[in-house]
Amino acid sequence: MFCLRQVCLFTLRHYQARTLSSDLLLSQINSCTHEDEVFSLVGRNKARLSEKHVGIALNVLWQLQKKKPLLLRTSDYIRNHSQFLTLCILAENKVEHMEDEAIVDTLYSILRLNVEDHDSLAEVLVTEAWKRLERQVLLSLPALSKFALCLYKQRRHFSPVIGKVAHIVDMKLNSIQDIRILSVLMISISDVISQSFRDRLLHKAGQLLEEKDEVHFNYAKRILQFLQNVKLRYHPLLEKCNKIFLKSACRLDIHSISLIFGLYEQLGFDNAEFRLVAKQLLSETIDDYYDPETFAKLFFTLGPMAGSRVRERLLVTAVRMAEEFSSHQVLVILKTMQKMKCRNSHLLKKMASVLHKHLDSYHVLQLVKLAQYLVVLRCHNLELFAKLKMLLFGFLKSSVIPADTAAIIRVLAMLPSFQVEEIIINKAAAVLPQCRLHHLNCIATAVVKWNHYDQLHWQNSSELCVKLLQKLNDCGFQRLQKANNLNLLLEELKHVNGEWFAEVLSEETMAMCQCLIDQITWANVLQLSSFLIKTNHRCPSLLDRIASVTVENIGKIHPFEIYFILFLFSAVNYDPPANEEFFESCIQHLISNLSCFETHHLVLLGHVLAVAGYFPTALITRIFNVSFLSKLDAQLEVLPDTLKQRVRSRLMKLNRAVCLECPEFHIPWFHEHYCQRVFRNSNSRINPLRQHVHRMLIEILGGSHYARISVLTPYYYEIDFECILDENKKPLSYMAQNIPLDDVEGIHLRHDIKDEGRKALPPGAQRIALEFLDSKAFSKDSRHLKGEPALKKRHLEMLGYRVVQIPHFEWNSMVLSTKGEQLEYLRKHLYGVQ
Repeated sequence: MFCLRQVCLFTLRHYQARTLSSDLLLSQINSCTHEDEVFSLVGRNKARLSEKHVGIALNVLWQLQKKKPLLLRTSDYIRNHSQFLTLCILAENKVEHMEDEAIVDTLYSILRLNVEDHDSLAEVLVTEAWKRLERQVLLSLPALSKFALCLYKQRRHFSPVIGKVAHIVDMKLNSIQDIRILSVLMISISDVISQSFRDRLLHKAGQLLEEKDEVHFNYAKRILQFLQNVKLRYHPLLEKCNKIFLKSACRLDIHSISLIFGLYEQLGFDNAEFRLVAKQLLSETIDDYYDPETFAKLFFTLGPMAGSRVRERLLVTAVRMAEEFSSHQVLVILKTMQKMKCRNSHLLKKMASVLHKHLDSYHVLQLVKLAQYLVVLRCHNLELFAKLKMLLFGFLKSSVIPADTAAIIRVLAMLPSFQVEEIIINKAAAVLPQCRLHHLNCIATAVVKWNHYDQLHWQNSSELCVKLLQKLNDCGFQRLQKANNLNLLLEELKHVNGEWFAEVLSEETMAMCQCLIDQITWANVLQLSSFLIKTNHRCPSLLDRIASVTVENIGKIHPFEIYFILFLFSAVNYDPPANEEFFESCIQHLISNLSCFETHHLVLLGHVLAVAGYFPTALITRIFNVSFLSKLDAQLEVLPDTLKQRVRSRLMKLNRAVCLECPEFHIPWFHEHYCQRVFRNSNSRINPLRQHVHRMLIEILGGSHYARISVLTPYYYEIDFECILDENKKPLSYMAQNIPLDDVEGIHLRHDIKDEGRKALPPGAQRIALEFLDSKAFSKDSRHLKGEPALKKRHLEMLGYRVVQIPHFEWNSMVLSTKGEQLEYLRKHLYGVQ
């Protein structure tokens, strides 16, 4: 008995000593301030290291690195150290004894130390964590999000283990109250979720962002990355994230700003206020970016919105730094030059010379983008283009992905002096049955171009080309006929445009959309409206369905999406059956949510409503306000040139419409100088058709002093022809009443609505505005006038004109094939004879 007691006491003392020793070792590891201290402890205590010691040691190594600036980190040194290998081997051997969350922490630490994604320890840790999840082991939400992030960093986007994580998130979603945890989980599982689960995640993220007063901008960035992963432009979340970025502006560095701009670009979202803030921040620190990586990000972000002086500094620095750019940075610079419409020959030559050493490192889609940038920027380096052709041709021969094949063929057609080989036509023909509509469109555009410019030189090339085009048409028809899901069809039609689609598949597409009309919901009215706008179609059944769905679900549709729906109805000049209810419901919803719109968007919205004949007081008084217009001027400076010009033009047209149709608002006409500048800078030339008609009008009216060509009215409408008839329908000469606009040949300007020439008309006399309407004035395959020409007619009548509109389909018809018939047609319309 005594002996047994002695043994027990010895064992207890030994256990206590070991525990104390172990705790001491753990404490020593935790208190290390340098990686060498950790490695020294590991080297001296290999035999005593438990699974806990190993996990803590690897975690401490990462924490020490985390505290250092990015450029001063020594991950390579750590990974190559012999004691790091010791730790990894010990961790592999002891993984089954690790606690659940210790496995996740260890995996996270080694991945942050940049071990290979498929390192043996990483594989073992993932496998063990997966096994425990399958055994219904419940990780805490922070640990689950960390594990999900590790899987995402290892590119296991479609792995079954990610599916398991997604299932757990689905079950626990209501209990997640931390936006940090949710944002990590969202981007990690984005590739394996259903649409309904996606919508639940979006709703939950919106709730959490709304509830928190302060949200770190990194969490908002993750939300953007999730939206980009699922390819969804979801305005409610985008706007909330943008507000977070604006609040956190002072903490954003160039890396965050360029990432946000890149995500906004991919999502098709923009915000002028954020642009202004970013421009100010970056302009103040422009001298701080002297290494290639940060400068490339600065160039990408600041270049498109920089003023002339900053722009010049950026270009000079880019030339100086060109040799140091990596292959990716060269792509970024060229892409930004395209956005800036910058054809700086010195920089372009420098980029072309640098590209030679990088060409072999690009994958196929990067080469496609590169070729596109060089063509648009008008690069003339034939040697570079020759090497590009060779590389693209090589990729084409080995390509088995339809999207890649179509992209290569499309860009080959853009390259200068490209001689098409028969193998390209054969490759295109082989891949057609697998192609989506967008890819078919790319191939068709290329083949038509090659045939048009006679770039097919082998025997029977014309016959092969005809057969390929016929097969393209057949594949397009077959793909449309198989469509049974409107959402998938609209997704496929998103990037389709060009002559081939318009001529071959347009009618079939509209017919298929009508077959699927019952699938139109509030969730896809925006996509359908965008498609109809792009294709210029006026289909009453589809428009009626869009209108009814919009009215029924007005509260579910974001105000910005309502704008596009109204744009469609305004542009094609269509009144649905319940027209007043439709427009009033939309306008009421918009007026209640004007804060969702940026200043320039409000101008565009005001113009759309004006074309449709609506002038909401709240909107008009908000736009025509000094502080609003000052804010608009500031924001226009950072918008892309094309959008800037469109907004200024729409503001002028809205100003004109308000002055003519709503004088009770007492809004002054303040676009006189703008319009004069636009017309002075325009290259207005009188085409042969106008000259021909002008001669006939002179013949009908009895002299050149009775008809004017290209006349500017008050408020700057340009009309093709103008004449004046007295009460007896006799022409009046009004030569002295018109004032020519300087420097614009053939255009006659009347300065003001109170012009002397207007008072000089005798009683009963009337001005006639004769307008020729080409196909652009009408919807596709329709004789119904679009919104803008209808608005012009309305305004000209308010200015005192009798408007005679001559549609192209009447003037070019066989009925008017002779001069005599044309003269008679004009005479009847001028004199109002039916």
